[in-house]
Amino acid sequence: MGTPVNIIVGSHVWVEDSDVAWIDGEVEKLTREEVITAKLSKIYPKDVEAPAGGVDDMTKLSYLHEPGVLQNLKIRYELNEIYTYTGNILIAINPFQRLPHIYDAHMMQQYKGAPFGELNPHVFAVADVAYRAMINEGKSNSILVSGESGAGKTETTKMLMRYLAYLGGRAVTEGRTVEQQVLESNPVLEAFGNAKTVRNNNSSRFGKFVEIQFDKQGRISGAAIRTYLLERSRVCQISDPERNYHCFYLLCAAPQEEIEKYKLGHPKTFHYLNQSKCYELVGISDAHDYLATRRAMDIVGISEKEQEAIFRVVAAILHIGNIEFTKGKEVDSSVPKDDKAKFHLKTAAELLMCDLKALEDALCKRVMVTPEEVIKRSLDPESAVTSRDGLAKTVYSRLFDWLVNKINNSIGQDANSKCLIGVLDIYGFESFKTNSFEQFCINFTNEKLQQHFNQHVFKMEQEEYTKEAIDWSYIEFVDNKDVLDLIEKKPGGIIALLDEACMFPKSTHETFANKLYQTFKAHKRFIKPKLSRTDFTVAHYAGEVLYQSDLFLDKNKDYVIPEHQDLLGASKCPFVVGLFPPLPEETSKSSKFSSIGSRFKLQLQQLMETLNSTEPHYIRCVKPNNLLKPAVFENVNIMQQLRCGGVLEAIRISCAGYPTRKPFFEFVNRFGLLCPSALEGSYDEKVVCKKILDSMGLKGYQIGKTKIFLRAGQMAELDARRTEVLSGAAKKIQRRTRTHQAQKRFTVLRKATISLQALCRGEPSDFNRALWERLKHWSAMWALLGQWWVDEVVDDLLMTCMVVQLPIQPKCSQETSPTGGSHYNVQHVFKMEQEEYTKEAIDWSYIVFMDNKDVLDLIEKVCLTEKGQCYQIGCFNLTFSFLFHLQKPGGIIALLDEAW
Repeated sequence: MGTPVNIIVGSHVWVEDSDVAWIDGEVEKLTREEVITAKLSKIYPKDVEAPAGGVDDMTKLSYLHEPGVLQNLKIRYELNEIYTYTGNILIAINPFQRLPHIYDAHMMQQYKGAPFGELNPHVFAVADVAYRAMINEGKSNSILVSGESGAGKTETTKMLMRYLAYLGGRAVTEGRTVEQQVLESNPVLEAFGNAKTVRNNNSSRFGKFVEIQFDKQGRISGAAIRTYLLERSRVCQISDPERNYHCFYLLCAAPQEEIEKYKLGHPKTFHYLNQSKCYELVGISDAHDYLATRRAMDIVGISEKEQEAIFRVVAAILHIGNIEFTKGKEVDSSVPKDDKAKFHLKTAAELLMCDLKALEDALCKRVMVTPEEVIKRSLDPESAVTSRDGLAKTVYSRLFDWLVNKINNSIGQDANSKCLIGVLDIYGFESFKTNSFEQFCINFTNEKLQQHFNQHVFKMEQEEYTKEAIDWSYIEFVDNKDVLDLIEKKPGGIIALLDEACMFPKSTHETFANKLYQTFKAHKRFIKPKLSRTDFTVAHYAGEVLYQSDLFLDKNKDYVIPEHQDLLGASKCPFVVGLFPPLPEETSKSSKFSSIGSRFKLQLQQLMETLNSTEPHYIRCVKPNNLLKPAVFENVNIMQQLRCGGVLEAIRISCAGYPTRKPFFEFVNRFGLLCPSALEGSYDEKVVCKKILDSMGLKGYQIGKTKIFLRAGQMAELDARRTEVLSGAAKKIQRRTRTHQAQKRFTVLRKATISLQALCRGEPSDFNRALWERLKHWSAMWALLGQWWVDEVVDDLLMTCMVVQLPIQPKCSQETSPTGGSHYNVQHVFKMEQEEYTKEAIDWSYIVFMDNKDVLDLIEKVCLTEKGQCYQIGCFNLTFSFLFHLQKPGGIIALLDEAW
């Protein structure tokens, strides 16, 4: 995407801008390596002939680069076209408004069986091609939906499920379709797995893979939901203005009798909730959602008794969080801090139906087994708090897993199914001001998915080149294996080093960070910040992310503490006992360390194995703005999401090969003018394309069976040459047009000048009539030629050719007027001549008296007004002594000839 392009004066380009990502403009001048104020390396050519409504597939863009992609998406979004293809990748921009007409039954019927790309881009088209491929090829398919919080992943998943259920018939389970059962499980999973974050009020804090199973006839026969990486640390730690999981706030807004039963109160009274000052969501009723969640539990088959047990556990977690500790009488021991802590301890024991003393010991003591004896060791207050939070996270995690298993059992699975379509709804790449262990795991997931995505995109490129018989053997595959090795390599990866640090009691985040610095000091993807001793930066495919290692060790620990296991395994509540099945005998007497990172790595490996066994399809969801409002398109925000979603990486892969592909007829129509001789007579479009490219001296392009394949930068070079040709033609047309207009104006002006001169030479008796006709003629010329001719040409040129410029007198009379005085002087001279001739007896009767009365009549019979240093007569300005002086060299005609 950084390939140099041919930029000339007149080129339309995109220039990088920090506020709006890219702005368009036209090159006015070139100064060495700069275009106005933009470096050549930071500008891209703009296609001024792109369709006004954009293109539905961005591989059709003449220039496949960041600003071209962004502009195309913006144009389509403004037209409510929220779906756009990039090859067979679908980009879906959240409209933040309901568009029911594009999801109704009629629309589903239209897309059923339609070839991919024949109709407008749509989520139904992706689901349809996946279903047809499964039926025709007998191979499982998967649809990967990704995007940041608020991008519309959940809604997109719902639409996919609806359409697949429409295609797969109606396999009924207890009166409801499988699709309905899956969709109706959403409120339950959202209540226990979603929370308010900085970017979204209903952010999924777990990944979800829904497997829809089909029988041999292509009908839905079962389904299963797999979840990944629930954000366990959120149970105990939240930051302002986020919230904990919805279920806690729903329970605090339950009917009064339930609040009293569980001894609850306002969320601000609980430590796990009051770390943030946000307790309510605008426009959301927690009381209403509590009842809706209870109804959804009924639908998915959770009994009333099980529901009561679920919320007993949720309430117990809140009370556990309020148990505070202080130093005990013994050294390094701890006890409940005060009566308030004892109240919450007692309430938690009652809700979990376990022994009060056993719960306190499980939180404040540890049992160490040696070959000789069993030793009970007390914990200091800080360690007791860690034990408390560990219990809360473990209980909540087990509860969430139980809910998922219950939903799967309710939906039912088909063990005999050979084909499935999997829908992956998982978090996108994340980069915040503060990035902790959760962001590290999420971004690790996206690196894995990006590698899968890169392989898929490269495979699509190969198929396109093979189809068109193009040589692609030299194209280098873009891989991110070095980043994955940095994270997951064993031994020596970041996760392995983190597990190692967690197993040593004296390890801290400082020692962990120093270990990272020493191990990866030469790694190009690992960066040590200059101003921090514990942070580290990883250069991901979507950009660099700065991680704060402060809580990495705590969040990675997943202890299965025997005291906790024994405590809850002995509960009188069967539901609680079911959450903690007995441990294997070899681990029952000692604490066994379990790493969240390692467990997630294993889950991710299993997911990738499933995806690799299927044919993938990609949907990238984009949030157009952080205001969550329709018709607002934030360029910088969207560019970041496209980068994080791998769309720009796909473009980079395309640019490594042949990013511009034009059918022969389109190429000839656009660039035929570069080689007119090739278009003479009948011609073969493929041959013409080759002649055009050869005439331009381009190398490295390839000609396929139906398309021209151009390397990066070649399209810009062709367009630059085309711009030069069109510019030359335009200048030639302008020259001829201006010549014609000048000749026309000159002809009219010469005719007017001759008429003016003829008027001044005419007989005095005809003057009044002629003057009236000429004034009408002048008015017509005013309308024809415009004010510029009268004000500029007549005024300037006539004043230039005057011989004498006479001063203006305040009043015109025979005594004071210069012209009147001239008339008087002529009469006086003629009288003296008469007297001389008479004195000498000379005949003078044949001498004609030369008079200037016609000029006086012109001046006296037309209204005269003072203006500057000239007389204003009619609608034009004339200042002269005798008009017939215009006949002398330098008059209007001579000056016009010189000017034109």
